[in-house]
Amino acid sequence: MQVGIAGAGAIAMGYASFLLSRGHGATLWSPSGQSTASFGEGTALEVTGALEAEFCPSISSSTADLASNDVIVIALPAYGHRMVLDSLIPHLQSRHTVIFSGHLSFAALYLSKALSERDIEIPIGAWSTTLLTSKALSPTRIRIGAIRAKVDMAALPASRANEVLALSNELFGDRFLFKDDILTIALSNLNPQSHMGIALCNLTRIERGEAWGQNTNVTAAVARLLEGLDRERLETAAAFGKTVRTIFEHAKLTHGISGGSVAEVYANLAQHGKDPAGPKTIATRYVLEDVPFGLVPTIRLARIAGVSAPLHMSGVEILGACYGRDFTADNDLLPALGLDDRNLLVELATHGYRGKS
Repeated sequence: MQVGIAGAGAIAMGYASFLLSRGHGATLWSPSGQSTASFGEGTALEVTGALEAEFCPSISSSTADLASNDVIVIALPAYGHRMVLDSLIPHLQSRHTVIFSGHLSFAALYLSKALSERDIEIPIGAWSTTLLTSKALSPTRIRIGAIRAKVDMAALPASRANEVLALSNELFGDRFLFKDDILTIALSNLNPQSHMGIALCNLTRIERGEAWGQNTNVTAAVARLLEGLDRERLETAAAFGKTVRTIFEHAKLTHGISGGSVAEVYANLAQHGKDPAGPKTIATRYVLEDVPFGLVPTIRLARIAGVSAPLHMSGVEILGACYGRDFTADNDLLPALGLDDRNLLVELATHGYRGKS
């Protein structure tokens, strides 16, 4: 199959490599063009880590060109989703399937709403997180740290779930756990809470550009914060009647690592050689993406469900003070959706927006 990938960072290049290794076609599109500038005719992408090979992905010059592929994977930071979607939406037709990896801030609803204005419905896939982890070593070299064994996914509308699941399996293998709707997916992504806790507790390391091991520095104190954040997310999910994986289940399914406490889980990860370098600049996605597009929506869901989430709220406010910015205002997806009513939210998360007809 031919797959277009909106994005050209380390994750997008990881997907292109993985798809090519499975015999599919992969085309990258960089919104700025900078990430793909090094890929001239015949330039190979060198991949190491969980996948070892060289690949030559195709390059798209525009969203119109990207839309020549029937399947499009959105694989770029959430702060670029609205810009990319606004550029892509005019070119989408009923033949397309769009997959968000990973899905944040109800971007699938934003896409559904825009397409409903054109009286078009397409199957939209929402993954709870990325299928793999990847680091860029140079413009043409990446290292894939891990390919996740299982990733939660849902479809919008939910009635198209079988199509999206079958397509995801065909492209990437039997790695997906089906969930009922995108509300469950919104409450299944642990990255925003974990990244915020780690970044907040290591902010001076990040700002000074120090070399530090991310998992090594999840000390007992940091781990207690992560446990508290996880409890707030689980309580919010329970208030909506949803069952989502815990931080312990996530570690087991993603890394095959367990422990009696979060501190022990991270220590075990480090001992098994899984200790990625922490961010070296405060312009890190751990904050600029995960806070406005991960934590802010979780806080909105907690408020709608009547659940107290003081750690989430405090983390957003403290980092906002440290950065001198309003992270809630940085989210350009939620204001376009107006998700404040519980019944409407549940309805949209299952069926999406309906066409004019």
